[in-house]
Amino acid sequence: MTIGKSPDRENAPTSAPASAPPAGAAEPAADAPSIGRVLSAARIAAGLTVDQVSSATRVRVPIVHSIEEDDFGRCGGDFYARGHIRAIAQLVGVDGEALVARYDAAHGGSPASKRPTELIESGPIKVPGRGRPNWTVAMVAAIVAVVGIIGFNLVNGTTGTGTTGSASAPLPSGSGTGSVAPAAPATPAVQPPAPAPSAPAIAAAPADKVTVKLVAEKDTSWVSAVDGNGKSLFQNNIEEGQDQTFTDPKQIKLVIGNAGAVHVYVNGKDLGPAGKNGQVVHVTYTPGDPQAG
Repeated sequence: MTIGKSPDRENAPTSAPASAPPAGAAEPAADAPSIGRVLSAARIAAGLTVDQVSSATRVRVPIVHSIEEDDFGRCGGDFYARGHIRAIAQLVGVDGEALVARYDAAHGGSPASKRPTELIESGPIKVPGRGRPNWTVAMVAAIVAVVGIIGFNLVNGTTGTGTTGSASAPLPSGSGTGSVAPAAPATPAVQPPAPAPSAPAIAAAPADKVTVKLVAEKDTSWVSAVDGNGKSLFQNNIEEGQDQTFTDPKQIKLVIGNAGAVHVYVNGKDLGPAGKNGQVVHVTYTPGDPQAG
């Protein structure tokens, strides 16, 4: 299953117009491809479309196109542009920090290198006048004091009344004939512990094949699965609570967009979460996996 494709320009590296660069465009170094060309070439090498990059990184499709054309004006500012570059670079497998450093060099440096804006104005400090007393504060303080005294008196009176009543009440005698012994306190019923949730059923694992089961336990994750012949088996989101199982005689190659949300079972064995929340992982499993455990 394949997510809908965007226009044909996503299937080839994009380039900026030959005349004037668009507003917010980065000036690439003369001896190296631009940021947009690097990301576009890496995306195509990874076999991903612009729509798939947008789904995995949550960067809108028009902005992905603009970044691949070195037009960062649609990102909404330097802060968002850096975040988009890092997210796309991590997905397609290139060094995002190096690309961000190139972006900063072309746009006036990183935020830490910029001097803070002068916040304190020079000139004499104005001191408020002392002639007029603040009657509002005095009235509020007096009201709080009166309320506190009334509350203290009410609490103290209630406590004294309760003590006198309990002292004058007669105590029951335990030595007289016909006296009834006090009943023993009832033992609270012990609730049996709730049964532990059963693990999800693991797919059968033939010895001559590799079987991989993915279960989205905590959140949604985008998943791409390719068999040993390079054929795409699955390219879509797995919603929370859903699962997908893949089998092939040679290997299963996976790209998982939100590794912390996906639980992995390989050849009948529980391998736990595929990674951390928000992490993009590329993994390949064969009939002999896992080798240990």
